[in-house]
Amino acid sequence: MFPEKSEMIESIQHGFLKKLQALESDTPARWGKMNAQQMVEHLIDFIGLSYEKIQFPLAVPEDMVEKYQSFLFSEKMFRENTKAPAEVLGEIPSPVRLPGLKEALEELAQTIQQYFNFFELHPDRKTLHPAFGWLDQSGWLVLHYKHMYHHLRQFGLLD
Repeated sequence: MFPEKSEMIESIQHGFLKKLQALESDTPARWGKMNAQQMVEHLIDFIGLSYEKIQFPLAVPEDMVEKYQSFLFSEKMFRENTKAPAEVLGEIPSPVRLPGLKEALEELAQTIQQYFNFFELHPDRKTLHPAFGWLDQSGWLVLHYKHMYHHLRQFGLLD
């Protein structure tokens, strides 16, 4: 069964971050092309989308958004090798921009806090995801939970 809102919040703010502390820079991925630090920096950017730290236009046809949101609000999780739209993430992972994995994990924790602060100040705000369309706080919470869960599985931190 899919977790309740309070469980998703706890997982994102604490549980997932704690599990990510087990990452080493050479922890191998079960799938995909990103290394551990690239994945953490990807999570930073993805969470930044939700509070408009970075922005992308809608990258899928508008008539597909309903289908994507139907998946989002289902109990289905992302499958291995799920790909973001090519306009958002290319085939080659972005190079790392932070000095190391430790710094990336610290920035991720700060970014997660900024996300929660943003929606505390703007509880009715909707922001644009390039594939899932306009999402409110509840939609982003589900998406962040599913997305982080996916990447923790990618690096063997969850079954």
